[in-house]
Parts: sequence; C-alpha cells; structure tokens
Amino acid sequence: MIDNLTATIVLISILRKLVPFQKERMWYASLIVIAANAGGAWSPVGDVTTTMLWMANKVTAFKLTEYVFIPSVICFLVPFFIASFLPVFQGRLDIPATDKTNAFKYSTTVLILGFLAIVFVPVFKSITHLPPYIGMLFALASMWFFSELLKPIKELEEDKLHTFSPHRALSKIEMSSILFFLGILLGVAALESIGVLFNFAGWLNEAIPNQNIVVILLGIGSSVIDNVPLVAASIGMFQNPLDDAMWHFIAYTAGTGGSLLIIGSAAGVAAMGMEKINFFWYAKNILWLAFAGFIFGALTLMAMEYLHLF
Repeated sequence: MIDNLTATIVLISILRKLVPFQKERMWYASLIVIAANAGGAWSPVGDVTTTMLWMANKVTAFKLTEYVFIPSVICFLVPFFIASFLPVFQGRLDIPATDKTNAFKYSTTVLILGFLAIVFVPVFKSITHLPPYIGMLFALASMWFFSELLKPIKELEEDKLHTFSPHRALSKIEMSSILFFLGILLGVAALESIGVLFNFAGWLNEAIPNQNIVVILLGIGSSVIDNVPLVAASIGMFQNPLDDAMWHFIAYTAGTGGSLLIIGSAAGVAAMGMEKINFFWYAKNILWLAFAGFIFGALTLMAMEYLHLF
C-alpha cells in the first residue's frame, strides 16, 4: 500500500537493528529491493509507473490488482526460494540486544491512519471520479488534522515540538525529483504531440509483431533507463483500451524490471546509498535471482491472460 521506495527505506532501517554485519545485510537489502518493486507493481499507488497508468485511465485499481497480484508474488517468491539455499542465508541469525525505546502514546494510531489514508485514495477516485491527486491531498489534510490533534505535547520537550509538525515533513520534499518527473512528462508529451511516438509504435509493431516480447524488452530496459520515461512513452505510443492485457503487462514489467540492476529503480538506488551496495556486486550476485523471478512472473501473467482465469 505504501510505495516501493518508502517500503525499502523503512525495511532497511529495521534490518540494521537485526543484522549487525554489513556484508550480510547487503544480501537481505537486495532481496528487499526485489520484494518492494514486486509489491509496488500490483498497486495503483505502489509505484510511480502504476500511478501513471492509473491516472492516464489505462488501468483501473481493481483490475490491476486482480491481474498483477499473483505474478508479482511469484516474482519475489522465486528469488526468495532460490536464495534460501545459498550459504549466506543458512544457519542461525544472531540478533543483537538493543536498548528498549518507548513509543509515544498515539504512535500506532497515527501509523494506522496513515495506511488507511493511502488505501483511501483509489476508493476516493472510484466513488467521485475525481483525479487521484485530489484524494491524496484530502488524505494529507486529514493526516495533518489528526497528527496535530494527537501530537504528544505532554511527552515532548518544548524545543522538540516542531519536529512533529507535518509542515516540517513537507519541507523535506525533494523538489528536484518532482521537477525531474515534470521534465520527463513534458518531453514525452511533446514527442507525442508531433507524432513521433505513434510512428515509432508502428515501426516497433512491424519489427517485433509479438507485443509480449516488446513489453518484456521494455521491462528489461527499465533496469538501465528510468522506467518513468519508458512508461510515459508507452502511454503515448499504444492506443489499447482501458484494462487491456498489455497495460497490465507493462505495469508488471516496468515495476519489476527495475530490480535487475541496483540502479534500475528508486528503491534500488535508496538501498545502494543506505547500505553501500556496489553495482558490480549486485550484478554478480542478485541479477540472476531477480531475472528468474521476473521471467517466472511474466510467464504467469501471460498464462493467466491466455487462459482467461479472471
């Protein structure tokens, strides 16, 4: 329900308290990247690319979840199962003793409200038919109200009260990332308006008649090139109807293909920075695991669509 980047940061933060040695932790962090990207592929708010497809009216939240959930689970279960036989995951994991920390009174309440606010966004869109960002802004306003209402004033020192303000959290937004996505979307929209994407789609269909192969190559390409421009381009290139099988396949491949290389997704880049994971170490030790999951999940999705299981 939370996006793959947030999930990766939270889980690696927890992992640091459980696995003291960095060399071992890199393996676990890499598997977290695979799981986070696979989890984000089936949710309309789990990854930037699925959100783009959802907002462009290419997929609905219900059908996206219905078709892509099982392949996404396969995508991370396969590498997890294979990895369980590797020596690094054998034996007993000694968890170091840590100092007990006291949670604030309403910490759990605010956490649950945050999850519910994110889950509410697809429901809001389906009921009101308003753009998803309206629902997200409403969720933000609700969280702002409750966080101020439940702020642990009596438990905090006066000089630390400002640290629990949503205003402070919003001040940490990365404007550079927002401008990056804005620039990509403007560039792709320009190519679409002059017909370049449409003509390229026609050439691509002639060169590679099988659309499934095209989409798989798009997913593999997303591990090298950022998946946002690839999905934005595919939205402009193809005119398939709402909830067409191809859009579900694009959501899966673009979301999970980024796991093939550590630089292929925002979650991977975050893990790379937090755990100092080397690009070549990841390519040598994790690439084959991620690729196995990617292919098995893709085959599962194609089989489900071919057999009309849903």
